[in-house]
Amino acid sequence: MDSSPHDHGADGTGGTPPAAHRSEVTLSVDGKPHTLLIDHRRVLLDLLREDLDLTGAKKGCDHGQCGACTVLVDGRRVNSCLQLAVSLDGCEVLTVEGLADGDRLHPLQRAFLDRDAFQCGYCTPGQLCSAVGVLAEAAAGHPSHVTGPAAPPGRPVALDAAEIRERLSGNLCRCGAYPHIVEAVRDVAP
Repeated sequence: MDSSPHDHGADGTGGTPPAAHRSEVTLSVDGKPHTLLIDHRRVLLDLLREDLDLTGAKKGCDHGQCGACTVLVDGRRVNSCLQLAVSLDGCEVLTVEGLADGDRLHPLQRAFLDRDAFQCGYCTPGQLCSAVGVLAEAAAGHPSHVTGPAAPPGRPVALDAAEIRERLSGNLCRCGAYPHIVEAVRDVAP
């Protein structure tokens, strides 16, 4: 069983919560199984950054408004700053650290580099994870607010610039690299 190197209470005091407020949870993070004793109030972002030393997902607003903490849970995009870790027993979590295959970058990572789709880079891990989710959602035929009403249900949705902008609208970039981010996602979209 992995034990937390930092047995923090959710309030950051460092105090250990009573056993009644902790549960053992087993989850896979970037393909590696972990069994942890988790405070019921601990969010996934803090577990990733502080307990598993995966610092790619960033704590931006800590209110689910900026998307800097976006990761994939069972293939779906989540704001890890809002997701209670205890609710993820048996789930698969994919972070930006898990996108590459060894030294081979994920196609979106390569496209972000090729298109210069970042400036300071703070939002980039969340943008990348969100973009991976966008590609999967569109391929599965999930419509967005801008998907035309004539689009056949259940069929893949073509990702033009408007679709990409709408689907990534929950991920903010304070540097304003949006045009290059959209181009990078278009490069990878089928």
